[in-house]
Amino acid sequence: MEEVAIAGAHGKIAMQLGKLLAERGDIVWGLIRNPDHEADLQALGIEPVVCDLESDDDVTEAVGGAEAVVFAAGAGPGSGAARKRTMDLGGALKLIDAAKAKGVRRYVMVSAMGAANPPAGGDDAYSEYLRAKAEADEALRASGLEYTIVRPGRLTDERPSGRVHVGEGLERGEISRADVAAVLLSCLDARHTIDRCFDVVAGQTPIAEAIASL
Repeated sequence: MEEVAIAGAHGKIAMQLGKLLAERGDIVWGLIRNPDHEADLQALGIEPVVCDLESDDDVTEAVGGAEAVVFAAGAGPGSGAARKRTMDLGGALKLIDAAKAKGVRRYVMVSAMGAANPPAGGDDAYSEYLRAKAEADEALRASGLEYTIVRPGRLTDERPSGRVHVGEGLERGEISRADVAAVLLSCLDARHTIDRCFDVVAGQTPIAEAIASL
């Protein structure tokens, strides 16, 4: 049994990951900003923790006694460029600080394809989003934590296929949120994914086999 804290726990990927973890007996702490979402998490076996990664100066206590943290939070579609920095970058940095303060070694980051080479210019929200993700990824690499950075392609709500393509510098593609959740679960279980960063899109290789090939 392991304890895992998930930031952005009411998001679609996070809820599916939390459900997978809880179903196999792990203790899952779900960090959420809105108390109205507590019942949704509890229904999946996730313990809700109210924590605002944007406005709270210190989120250390929110990770409790977790052995691993997963950053699956984000400003979300429709948000402006400013929130991309306060949430996708600022929130990730606060979780890094919290993990280090609590002695949590393992940190899994949900990033994005395109963060490896974000646009240098442009003040539109998507360009800022990719720059924020890139800075968060680099901060995690430099943190000294045991990191895994997962960069999914365009996210869909399709049913999981259980098959993916992983690697660095992949061509653009899409992937279901359910398959991303399964990839994150495999990464948490696989020590060889520590200090690795990779893209993931839908493919033909079973997830366990794809992660084993990294």
